[in-house]
Amino acid sequence: MATPAEKTVLVVDDEENVRLFLQTALEDAGFKVETAADGVEAIEKVKTSAPDAISLDLVMPKKSGAKFLYEMRKNKDWQKIPVVLVTAHAKDDLGQKDFEDVMSGKAIVGPESYLEKPVKANTYVNALKRALKMEVSESPDEMKDEVKDLLDNADPEKLAKALKVLKGE
Repeated sequence: MATPAEKTVLVVDDEENVRLFLQTALEDAGFKVETAADGVEAIEKVKTSAPDAISLDLVMPKKSGAKFLYEMRKNKDWQKIPVVLVTAHAKDDLGQKDFEDVMSGKAIVGPESYLEKPVKANTYVNALKRALKMEVSESPDEMKDEVKDLLDNADPEKLAKALKVLKGE
C-alpha cells in the first residue's frame, strides 16, 4: 500500500491562509504538496505534472473550482485524478448552483467527497487518504469529530436514514 510520501496533492484555493493551512496539514502527514491560487494556475500545474489527488476550492477568481473540474474531467489523462472539494460556499448564493451541478454527476464525474470550511486538519488529511484509497487510522475522538462535521452539514433525508440505522430500525 502506498504511503503519503509517495503521493503528491495539488491544493487549489484562492485564500492564501487556507492554502497554507491545508498545505501544512498534508505535509505534516507526509504528503508532497503543490499549490495553486485559482483554476487557471491549477490547470498549468496539472499540465506540468499531474498530481495524485487534488484538493479544490469551489469559488475562486479567474476560473472557479467547478470550471476547473469540468475542464479536468474532459481530459482522458486527468479524469481519474481523485478530487476532494473543500468549500465554504456549498449552501450559499456564491457557490450553491456550482456545488449542486458538480455533486449531481449529471455533466461530469464529480469529486470523491467534499468538506465544508472550516476543516479540521485530521478530517482533511483522512478525506485525501480515502480519495487515494490509502489506509486511514482514526482515533475514536477523530471519528466523533468527523461524525459531528457530517451531521452539521447533512441532508435531512440522509440524516433521517442514518438515525434509523443508529436506532437499529
